[in-house]
Amino acid sequence: MSRSPVIKVSQKNLKTPPNLLDYEKTYRGFSWKEVEDELEWFPGKRINAAYNAIDRNAKTFRKNKVALYWEGKEGEEVKYTFLELSLLSNRFANVLKNLGIKKGERVFFFLPRIPEFYIGFLGTLKSGAVAGTLFSAFGPKALEDRLGNSAARILVTNKKLLSRVEKIRAGLPNLEHIILVDGEKREDFLEEKIRYKKQKTLLFYNELAKASEEFRVAKMRPSDPAFMLYTSGTTGKPKGVIHTHYAILQEHLTAKWVLDIHEEDVYWCTADPGWVTGIAYGILGTWSNGASSVVFEGRFSPEKWYSILEEYKVTVWYTAPTAIRMLAAAGVDLVKKYDLSSLRHLASVGEPLNPEAVWWGMKAFGLPFHDNWWQTETGGMLIANYPCMDIKPGSMGKPIPGVKAGIVDDEGDELPPGQEGNLAIRPDWPSMMKTIWRRPKKYQSYFIKNWYITGDRAYKDSDGYFWFIGRADDVIKTAGERVGPFEVESALVEHPAVAEAAVIGKPDPIRGEIVKAFLALKPGFKKSERLKKEIAQFVKKHLAGHAYPREIEFVDKLPKTRSGKIVRRILKAQEIGLPVGDTSTLAEY
Repeated sequence: MSRSPVIKVSQKNLKTPPNLLDYEKTYRGFSWKEVEDELEWFPGKRINAAYNAIDRNAKTFRKNKVALYWEGKEGEEVKYTFLELSLLSNRFANVLKNLGIKKGERVFFFLPRIPEFYIGFLGTLKSGAVAGTLFSAFGPKALEDRLGNSAARILVTNKKLLSRVEKIRAGLPNLEHIILVDGEKREDFLEEKIRYKKQKTLLFYNELAKASEEFRVAKMRPSDPAFMLYTSGTTGKPKGVIHTHYAILQEHLTAKWVLDIHEEDVYWCTADPGWVTGIAYGILGTWSNGASSVVFEGRFSPEKWYSILEEYKVTVWYTAPTAIRMLAAAGVDLVKKYDLSSLRHLASVGEPLNPEAVWWGMKAFGLPFHDNWWQTETGGMLIANYPCMDIKPGSMGKPIPGVKAGIVDDEGDELPPGQEGNLAIRPDWPSMMKTIWRRPKKYQSYFIKNWYITGDRAYKDSDGYFWFIGRADDVIKTAGERVGPFEVESALVEHPAVAEAAVIGKPDPIRGEIVKAFLALKPGFKKSERLKKEIAQFVKKHLAGHAYPREIEFVDKLPKTRSGKIVRRILKAQEIGLPVGDTSTLAEY
């Protein structure tokens, strides 16, 4: 396949006309106030995000439409309509009301991707309480940090995970109730009622059975908190990021414009709801557009993922660059064994998408992956590639309508196109974090001269496309030159032997730093000094001489968060013998 710098888009070739037909025209004339009628509001300018995601659909012709196709790790399958989710989440909201939970109090979920999580999350927002999500692989210390800091009154978990909670429960004085879900044998739950009563633990289905399915949804101010997530940095404790009910406006519109959700779509977001993507685009924004969503509880495998795409006839697929690279490593021949003709739009999230992955999408599916950029703190997409817009592989795309993005220096002054600097966003967009829980000074530290400083380095080209360079702390300074790790990693994964790459700056007495690459190889390639030299020369040929890796180390796997984002700081800390910092959000490594 010949590769031009741009993948041209012709709307004539699209299976479905995109919801956003003209990006430039929409961007120029956009106002958030003018699109608020996309959602349903209560008198007095009140709103509820869960009501808009589910109940609004349950009152219309969509009430008997499947909202959730769920498949468990053992292959069990369950379907829920919008009406069923509405009534079940009403019951859970009544459970919270009966337990005395008030607006603004925290209810946390420590569960795998099972239906009870979605029911409980929606019910919590309906009640006016704040929902918090915890990844199911967290250990006791990670749980204690988050549950203790948030002063959560209720935790919803299951039997398998309960033992981790019991180790720390004595140190959580605010945790009044644990509601227990059995993620495997729901029908056996009532038989264990006596056992758990002794432990002062409530049973999910027992409480639901006692609760009414009628509930008057809490009418919230747009600025009222709806959900919170903890995000980890290099140092210090995890910080609690608070998002409001108004965030659903941006999540709704970006799901409509960037993910291009239509009435007839079956949509699969592979992100876990322990992370912001699994909430913004696994629950709120996509269901508010009336999409049928697929949720798979089990682990990644190329064969299983392709079978899900085929079985449910998925049309819109939103996944992570790490998953795309792993699929690419499994080869195109595997793709051909499945009927994936239903797919019409592919998107990527979690970390920057290498150009090679965009081109592989074209080769494997006849469709490019559309990258987009945002963070836990931003609550929704801010920069994206759109179905109506040409793609420059490797670029994050252009700001969504209603968002002003810029490149600024360290003093907050805007820089011209082509110049590297800090990626920054003008407040306020609807899904912007409301605060950092109990840390107002930390929240204020994000802002300079009315810019939100993202912590990412980037540049904007003359056409208005934004290009990621690296996290500010990750940029390498070698022999007086600045090297963005993403650029080097993108060149590395173009080599036929390389499945995944992570690049760091290693201290060097002569150059200050040198580029060191950690590489995971594709199946069939053997580690050797000769291969290292070949890969180094390959990158040197594609990039400037100072940017190629002077050291290469082959590894079996790279350190990643459970959302698939490569964590370079772990590699750098291990390389130079420093503490690795908070590892609670890492996958096994």
